[in-house]
Parts: sequence; C-alpha cells; structure tokens
Amino acid sequence: MKSGESKNHVVGGIALIVLGVIALVAQFVDLGEMFGLLIVPALGVIFLLWGIMTRQSGLLIPGGILSGIGAGILLTAGPFDDVSGDASGGIFLLSFAAGWFLIPVLSTIFTGDNHWWALIPGGIMAVIGGALLFGGMAIAVLEFLGQIWPVFLILGGLYLILRRSGKNAT
Repeated sequence: MKSGESKNHVVGGIALIVLGVIALVAQFVDLGEMFGLLIVPALGVIFLLWGIMTRQSGLLIPGGILSGIGAGILLTAGPFDDVSGDASGGIFLLSFAAGWFLIPVLSTIFTGDNHWWALIPGGIMAVIGGALLFGGMAIAVLEFLGQIWPVFLILGGLYLILRRSGKNAT
C-alpha cells in the first residue's frame, strides 16, 4: 500500500469515528437545536480537511458544497434569523455560492488541479442570491432572463455549428 493510500484510510477512519461518536452521544444527551444546525457544516469541514490532507480534489468538491450549504444554514438561523423572504434566500444562495467558489481555489492550492467549472454554478447562485438580496429591479432582471435563457442556447448552438462549418470550408 502506498503512503498516500494509507494516509487516506487513516483520515477516512478518523472522520467515521468522529461522526459515529457524535451520533452515539446525540442519542443519550440532548445536544439541542444547535447540534442539528452543525451537522452539515461539520461534514463540509471534514471533507475539506480530508481533501487537503490527502491532496485529493475529489473530496474538496463535496467539502465545498456542504460547507457552503452549512454556512447558509448557520447564517440564516443565526445572525440573519430576523431576515425573511427573498433576502433570507439571497443570503443562503450567496453562502452556497461561496462553497462552490472554494472548490477551484482549494483544489488549485492543495492538489494542483484546476476545477474552474465550479465557478459556473457558483456564479449563477451568486447572481441569483444577489438579486434576491437587493430585490426590486434585480428581481425583474432575473425574471426577464428566466424567460429568454433559451435564446442563449440557440445562439450557442448556432455559434458551434458556424464555427465548425468555417473550419471545414478551409
């Protein structure tokens, strides 16, 4: 067994033990409402640390996603608990987007992989979250984009066909 594989098994084993101990204790001790709120962010941190320690970008992907969701849960249940409606959804989506943005940053730093694709869902969520947070005209723009997005697919398809046809002609 390679040393990287051994390290992977140790980190995975530790993560399972920690989760098992927490789940076991939760059956006998009332950990309160906060325990439920911490499960998703804790899983995110575990995956992030596991990915960083083993230098495996595949683990950073669920780590980033779960960390973003967890941050959104904690923010909307904690300091922004009094915010309601679209603004609360905006805060959650911006947090979720931040988790997606973590993926390319951490994978580049710790694994040398470049997962730039994660910026696409993160960017979409950030735009929608920002619009929900600001409201008004931003919501109207989102609604308009929601109606015309198929046009972008059509234009993209035409671009690919014409670009390909131009290369065959020469």
